[in-house]
Amino acid sequence: MSIRSRLTLWYSAILAVTLVVFGIVVYVSLSYLLYDNQKQQAIRVSQELELQMKRASFIFRGQPYMRLPEMNEFRYNGFFLQIVDSTGQVQSSNLRSGVSLPVPDKLKTGGDPGDAFFENTTIEPYPFVFLVYNKPIYFGEGGSEQFVGVLQVAATVDDIVNALQALRVTLVLIAFATVVLAASIGWFLSRKALRPIELVIDAADHIQRDVDLDKRIEYKGPHDEIGRLTATINGMLSRIQTVYTDLEQAYRAQRRFVSDASHELRTPLTTIRGNVELLEKMWRKVQAEGRAEDEERVALTLEAMHDISSEAERMSRLVSDLLALARADAGYEMRKDRVELRPLLEDVIRRAGFLPRTAEWVTGDLSPLDGVFVTGDKDYLQQLVFIFVENAFKYTKEGHVMLDSLVRDGRAGIRVSDTGMGMDKEDVPHIFDRFYRADLSRGETAGTGLGLSIAKWIIDEHRGAVEVVTQKGKGTTFMIWLPLHFQEVGE
Repeated sequence: MSIRSRLTLWYSAILAVTLVVFGIVVYVSLSYLLYDNQKQQAIRVSQELELQMKRASFIFRGQPYMRLPEMNEFRYNGFFLQIVDSTGQVQSSNLRSGVSLPVPDKLKTGGDPGDAFFENTTIEPYPFVFLVYNKPIYFGEGGSEQFVGVLQVAATVDDIVNALQALRVTLVLIAFATVVLAASIGWFLSRKALRPIELVIDAADHIQRDVDLDKRIEYKGPHDEIGRLTATINGMLSRIQTVYTDLEQAYRAQRRFVSDASHELRTPLTTIRGNVELLEKMWRKVQAEGRAEDEERVALTLEAMHDISSEAERMSRLVSDLLALARADAGYEMRKDRVELRPLLEDVIRRAGFLPRTAEWVTGDLSPLDGVFVTGDKDYLQQLVFIFVENAFKYTKEGHVMLDSLVRDGRAGIRVSDTGMGMDKEDVPHIFDRFYRADLSRGETAGTGLGLSIAKWIIDEHRGAVEVVTQKGKGTTFMIWLPLHFQEVGE
């Protein structure tokens, strides 16, 4: 979820909670005021009636007698009156005939109901809700007061209920409309406030895609936190551009040096190898025609020349590998033609038969490649397969190395498998890195660590892929996938 969405949700939620709390406070306060006002009026009416009833009562021979008046004589606007005696019988009421207020439960069992109390009730056939004030009536002097009945003062509270219901609906609608309006305005304001950050993201994305370090973030707002962030990023981009330019120049110089050095080294190495081979032939001729006492000296000289020749050959291979990688770094584009795979692999198989090895060289099924063509550079494709085969021989002391093929999903597959030392899973992601060697004891196998890097470059140039399956101590399988060449009409 974006920052803009989170900000909008947060302050919308806070506003909604605030409005809910405010609405509850308003509703409870108004409800209390309205009901309290109605209760105070009912209490006042009951006090007036009780006073009038006591004035009409008397004491005879020490016994209090209280006359319960006819309630229809009293007229209080909006109030219904009723007197219930101590036995729970209705004695007087100003309600219409056949209608009465419900007798309090405390009187139904007889006895003193205790303190005055309010209750809400309904009365048939009135479709109203009544608030009833039940006031116990006592008459007498001193400690001889007697309970004579209950005065009930009732008033309809439908107006209050309807008003509170209307208030609830109004508060809900206002809260909903306010939250929606605030969320809309907040969404707009957050978009405007976060617009500079979107510019930062767009600029960074543009730099990432196009490597355009000349681009800067445009900001015309105040020098607030976003303004300082924009200025900091622009300054950082300027420094990165300077460093990147320096590195690019140094990298170009390094590539030129490697390429030039590789070219320059190839000629003297070739000369050294040629002269050593010539001297070796001459000494062998001297050894064949010479005297017996010179044979030991000749043998030592031949051994030294053989070592020189071997080292020169190894350096030649290293220089050739460096030259290939220098071409890759320089963006060298291979010349790609329509190449038939089976003859190419057969030539690799023939040449691989002359490699020094201790493992058996097995040729698998190449029939899937009959009539199969790919688009590529023939020499580099031969070099690609030869690198994997030669690499397999280096790491396979016993067992076999096998090359076979298959065709699947519009791609040709070349599989090179061995029963050699294998690799750890941790080594697999790095085997195509330059100078990386899976075997830590580098004296076990000869090599520069550049062969698989060159192979990966050739595969990428041909838009292919490579899969690696390996297990420590059991061998490794490389599967090379190359897209097939589909012959166009008229080709």
